[in-house]
Amino acid sequence: MNKHPSVPRTQMHEATRHDSGPKHVAGAAEYIDDIVEPAGTMHAYLGLSQSAHAQIVDIDLSAVRTAPGVIGVLGIEDIPGHNDVSPSHKHDEPVFADGVVQFWGQPMFAVVGETREAARRAAQLAKVELKPLPFVGDVRTAQAAGSKLVTEPLKLERGDVAAGLAAAPRRVTGNMTIGGQDHFYLEGQVAMAIPGEDEDVTVFSSTQHPSEVQLMVANVLGIQQHAVTVNVRRMGGGFGGKETQGNLFAAVAALSAKKWKRACKIRPDRDDDMSATGKRHDFVVDYDVGYDDTGKILAVDAVYGARAGFSSDLSGPVTDRALFHADNAYWYPAVRVRSEPLYTNTVSNTAFRGFGGPQGMLAAERWIEDIAYALDRDPLDIRKANFYGTDDNNITPYHQTVGDNIVHRIVDELEQSSDYQARRKAVKAHNESSNVLKKGIALTTVKFGISFTATWFNQAGALVHVYKDGSIHLSHGGTEMGQGLFIKVAQVLADAFGVGLDAIKIMATSTGKVPNTSATAASSGSDLNGMAAYDAARQIKERLVVHAAKIYQCAEEAVLWVPGGVQAGDEFVPFNSLVASAYLSRVQLSATGFYTTPKIHWDRATGRGHPFYYFAYGAAVSEVTIDTLTGEYQVDRVDILHDVGKSLNPAVDMGQIEGGFIQGMGWLTTEELVWDDKGQLRTHAPSTYKIPLASDVPPIFNVELAEWSVNPEPTIGRSKAVGEPPLMLAMSVVEALSMAVASVGEYRIAPRLDTPVTPERVLMGCERVRREARG
Repeated sequence: MNKHPSVPRTQMHEATRHDSGPKHVAGAAEYIDDIVEPAGTMHAYLGLSQSAHAQIVDIDLSAVRTAPGVIGVLGIEDIPGHNDVSPSHKHDEPVFADGVVQFWGQPMFAVVGETREAARRAAQLAKVELKPLPFVGDVRTAQAAGSKLVTEPLKLERGDVAAGLAAAPRRVTGNMTIGGQDHFYLEGQVAMAIPGEDEDVTVFSSTQHPSEVQLMVANVLGIQQHAVTVNVRRMGGGFGGKETQGNLFAAVAALSAKKWKRACKIRPDRDDDMSATGKRHDFVVDYDVGYDDTGKILAVDAVYGARAGFSSDLSGPVTDRALFHADNAYWYPAVRVRSEPLYTNTVSNTAFRGFGGPQGMLAAERWIEDIAYALDRDPLDIRKANFYGTDDNNITPYHQTVGDNIVHRIVDELEQSSDYQARRKAVKAHNESSNVLKKGIALTTVKFGISFTATWFNQAGALVHVYKDGSIHLSHGGTEMGQGLFIKVAQVLADAFGVGLDAIKIMATSTGKVPNTSATAASSGSDLNGMAAYDAARQIKERLVVHAAKIYQCAEEAVLWVPGGVQAGDEFVPFNSLVASAYLSRVQLSATGFYTTPKIHWDRATGRGHPFYYFAYGAAVSEVTIDTLTGEYQVDRVDILHDVGKSLNPAVDMGQIEGGFIQGMGWLTTEELVWDDKGQLRTHAPSTYKIPLASDVPPIFNVELAEWSVNPEPTIGRSKAVGEPPLMLAMSVVEALSMAVASVGEYRIAPRLDTPVTPERVLMGCERVRREARG
């Protein structure tokens, strides 16, 4: 009788290192710019507009064409298909500006050269005559000018808002400006295209959405999708910036490759990348909130104005999700929230980690804070008074029932483990004795809906091959951008077959392997692709069970999967032996898996539905110290308790929580986007745009998983998504800074700090609070 082998337990729910981790550290991980270029590879570079809004009178490219090393120039006339790379049905995002430029940095043409440097230098030689047009730069200007909406707005409404506001004993009105954010991925936008025979072209693109790049390249070239193959092994970061923004670069590379029948690569400088690609949407939220003397909210009416940019891109879905999270973890008896995705002469804003949800939540925390200062209460008390489930009220503004609410337990446990109450007393005592250095502390929560709100995106496919030696080839539609998706899905497959991870070969994402994939976004990569891979394994396992029962002459029910193989009656059969015999018996050892998220539905016209499969929860306590004379500050300590269900990989999930928090902290404190009065982005390089440094990580940074949590829905391994929700834990830093600023006025004045809360805003906030406190 065969003995059971020792199988490494690096499978589902185990803390396993990132599959590319050693390669990252050693510099051996291959990105697109590392791929060995075919002989004769060309290089493209974009010619960008130097005006925010202008009519194109003339473009003289004669000096460009004759510059050293230039092969040719691409313009609108060189596009055989459609001059459009918009993900929207509005088709409003041209590859090259057509007659009018609509933002500073918009591509007008592309130079193709023998080297990247030759193309880059030549692009600067164009003589462009532009006739300036009026331009709209930000949300308030757009609203005042009656700017058009780039896509249809959304309204969510439940209850009688007018009556609720009128009857409220107390009322607060105000507004909050929420800044945008650049993705600042380590690997910028890049693509390489290799022409094939007939219409074929293979594109290597740094994209979160290979199938969309495939569609866009096909449309621009005027060919069918089957002629375009898009491959993605890994990205050096994405954060949403590579969901749609890679379309342009892939299209230019493919156009060049097919026109000159040579491979072509395009990689912009960081400055041009930041100028020409979209950011997180900045918002201005106007609100009117009614509440009672205990701090309970009775009615909310709010308008979410967003700088969409010059085209629709994903502004509709992003502003939709902002409304979906306008409640955060709070019950509103009556609510009306409306979106205004506004046209502006700036780069078209796009997806960013959280996809509008962070902006929606931040506004909710603002009116919670306003209520707390008006009532001289700890904002945590106001949060608790308004949590879903406090009075058995669990219906969201979009009429979905919150059936998995664990926010009370999350907050209670973190409040105890972080010693919040004692520390808050200590903070207030410190502030009484210190005139210059003031402290603040805050505990905030997160409730984040998981699923694409565009219901059709909630699907995934996988392709699994088992070879005769027992090794396994895994392909799925998800993309790896450093977040650990590949290792998680590999763990799912290893667990399903009872083998070690060394048996699994993780393949690059390819539209030639898995078609019609959704973007790796909405925190759903593991949920969707893990289940698709599991489905493929299930099919192969069912065939192997039938085979084993026949070979070892036992009932199918007697064939059990165990670590390392199967137990067929009294006989243990190693996995590789089982597979080898199955091949000889002509058993199919390949399968396509597929998964669609159940239970979800959404009617945008009525603002009703069940758009989210489940919710992920978390809470954070942040403590800060500010210098009231300079506005400088530091984050002293952070404590986090976060819900990931039954973690697929605790090590990866911890990394996502820590990284998400720090990225959120950067968005809310240091990452300031500034446009000048001509519409040019001035913060377009590391010298002027400040992401968090290692030194900005809190010296005390305690992060724990809610290990007791198990997803009540049958997700893969009963896990929950972890990509986006942790970013919003950083709201606690803003609230802590607010408390520190409020201390200069004895906590009687709500600071109302706009974001990012830079030292300048802290200083100005202190001055305003002092002035108002003096009357």
